[in-house]
Amino acid sequence: MNPPKNRPVSENDRVTKATGVVGSATLLSRIFGFIRDVVIAWFFGAGLSSDAFFVAFRIPNLLRRLFAEGSLSVAFIPVFTEHLANRGKEDAFEMARSAVRLLSVLLVAVAVTGIVCSPLIIRIIAPGFADSPEKFSLTIFLTRVMFPYIFFIGMVALSMGILNVLGHFAAPALAPVFLNISIICSVFLISPHMTDPVTGLAIGVVIGGVLQLVLQVPFLIKKGFYFWQKAKIFHPGLKKIGLLMLPTIFGAAVYQINILVGTLLASLLAEGSVSYLYYADRLVQFPLGIFAIATATAVLPSLSRQAAKKDLQAVRETFSYAMKLIFFIMIPSMVGLIVLREPIVALLFKRGAFDARTTHLTAYALLYYSIGLWAFAAVRIVVSTFYALQDTKTPVLTAAVSVCANIVLGIILMGPMGHGGLALATSLASMLNLGLLVWALRTKLGALGLKSITESACKTMMCSGIMGAVVWAAALIIIPPEGGTLFGLFFGVLGSIIIGLVLYGSFSLLFKSRELEKVLAIARTGMGKK
Repeated sequence: MNPPKNRPVSENDRVTKATGVVGSATLLSRIFGFIRDVVIAWFFGAGLSSDAFFVAFRIPNLLRRLFAEGSLSVAFIPVFTEHLANRGKEDAFEMARSAVRLLSVLLVAVAVTGIVCSPLIIRIIAPGFADSPEKFSLTIFLTRVMFPYIFFIGMVALSMGILNVLGHFAAPALAPVFLNISIICSVFLISPHMTDPVTGLAIGVVIGGVLQLVLQVPFLIKKGFYFWQKAKIFHPGLKKIGLLMLPTIFGAAVYQINILVGTLLASLLAEGSVSYLYYADRLVQFPLGIFAIATATAVLPSLSRQAAKKDLQAVRETFSYAMKLIFFIMIPSMVGLIVLREPIVALLFKRGAFDARTTHLTAYALLYYSIGLWAFAAVRIVVSTFYALQDTKTPVLTAAVSVCANIVLGIILMGPMGHGGLALATSLASMLNLGLLVWALRTKLGALGLKSITESACKTMMCSGIMGAVVWAAALIIIPPEGGTLFGLFFGVLGSIIIGLVLYGSFSLLFKSRELEKVLAIARTGMGKK
């Protein structure tokens, strides 16, 4: 339900509306992302070229999440919000323009350094590639082609922070759609004209970065923010952003760092292992991006406003609200991915060079990534709460423990379990990180409403367990066995998902789950209904 017109909109209502907008935009982005991956899998399969591209793309992508969407956004939003609340719009905008100028210089320096140091970076990130001169050389070349992407996506991230605080979420959330479209088009329009076709993908990434930045400009102008207006090269507020940003480079992107650790260790395994983990991670990113990251994006400005007002009780209530929503969506998503993992991988990727063996090995990785889906999602909310409170040290400490645990577990499990052991290590490390973060937040804020969160999560687990059992049985009947038609596989998977959604919704209604109403409100917002 929408709040009555005679009372102000609450922060929870703001979070619900913003989550709907970001989630629907992210859904569109994920759909195009899957089309992108289907096209790449079809043309390149899982081998030398795809391994080289995914490792090369992961480097600027990691920098994007570390320096841009990760540390920059979470450090910039609380300080920008504080300046808006306490010093006014003019001062806040001047600080943002100074950030644009300084960030431009830094990003150019990072891009140039990355291009020059690509051989060293690849030796560190994928040491196993050094044993194959052809793969090693190709990965270095692709890395150099794609490094300028970090400049454009860094500016997009800063634009996202400005627009989100000002109440606009759609354009930043839609930006990845342009990247995916650019890569898809590059396969058909650029790759055929390249000596090595995979080079076309790298060029498509850079073009996509340009398009993403261009998309933000009209909306910034509409909000009254003009890049070209006078501003100091260094505003006093940037010092605070810098102090917050340095530790968040590590703390905000622990999941990506753990994925990178998995890539490093996978480069020591059989050829194709990097690709299996990549495709499995892409499937996990679907629910994670549509709802978890959307909720974290929506909740940070609200938490920052509450923290700026020193209203810690409101911070606790918003945290509890967001955690319940996350578990309500992520737990059944986890169950669904586990039960339907092989049919889903086959439906999306099994064609061309992506054969039955590749399908099975990707589904194997997906099983172990899916186990940690709920933890991957919940960490985003807890970390956003710390950053809204301008506490950057705690997430760094817990992230350090998590990364160390991931390395140790990965080395232990990769022997008996192969690339599946690396996926499991990432999931277990994320669960550890979540536990440490929640304990630290409770110490900082006091009661977090954990009893209420746990009760809600228990209802969700019961509903998800029943749903999973029925969907598993139904899938045996309606999903055709290996070798069936793509048409039959599509309707079998679709039917299984519909059965799961109906069952989960029905049992949630039976158990009187309050989160069901909130999720329906988010869905209505995403469809443009009020």
